[in-house]
Amino acid sequence: MTFVQLIECRTSRFDEMNRLLDTWVEQTRGRRTAAHAVVGKDRSDEAHIVELVEFPSYEEAMRNSNLPETDKIFQGMVALCDEMPTFTDLDVVRDEQFYDTAVRRFHDALTAPGELSPLNDLIDEDCHSHDPVNPQVTIGLDAIRRDFRMWRDAFDATFTIEDLIPRSDRACTRWTWTATHQGEFLGIAPTGRQVTMTGMTLFHFGDHGKITEIWWQHDQLGLLQQLGALEELEQ
Repeated sequence: MTFVQLIECRTSRFDEMNRLLDTWVEQTRGRRTAAHAVVGKDRSDEAHIVELVEFPSYEEAMRNSNLPETDKIFQGMVALCDEMPTFTDLDVVRDEQFYDTAVRRFHDALTAPGELSPLNDLIDEDCHSHDPVNPQVTIGLDAIRRDFRMWRDAFDATFTIEDLIPRSDRACTRWTWTATHQGEFLGIAPTGRQVTMTGMTLFHFGDHGKITEIWWQHDQLGLLQQLGALEELEQ
């Protein structure tokens, strides 16, 4: 079960505390068990500092606490605080990953039968899409949908999400794309071949919860080889 430690303190020496935390991160590299840490400053009281540290489990948190560097940093932290820090131990009983759902909906929408969804509930009107095989950034929902339609017209496809990692305002997927080549693609007449392609996509979400930027990485060379487009060059 995921475990979170909530640490609260008061200090007027935040910059020094920040440097202290940097020292701990450097000294425990490769041995610390913390998976994620967030430090926040109270907007209504700048001396009130809150840190959330996430661990895979309570046991991993205890391993982290037993590191000699952790005790040393704690003593330094106490010296910088106006009063003794407080610790609250939390077992995570609910963990909503909203971008997880949005990203899965995005991949499903790209290959759903029928007309392509407007996607305006998922993608910002001014979204930027980056593809290494396209020298120009595709800007705007309408232009991005045209790119998607080009792929949909050429292939009857499905995505399999192998990994999905949401973090803060970004999410990354590693996927396998399986398709039947049924329409012209980059000048290649339909072959009817079954093809697969692997890739990764990184998404950036805006404050409104919509996708504002997309970065694609995919094995298009391997796809062209499966379609026979490279056979003449190989001879």
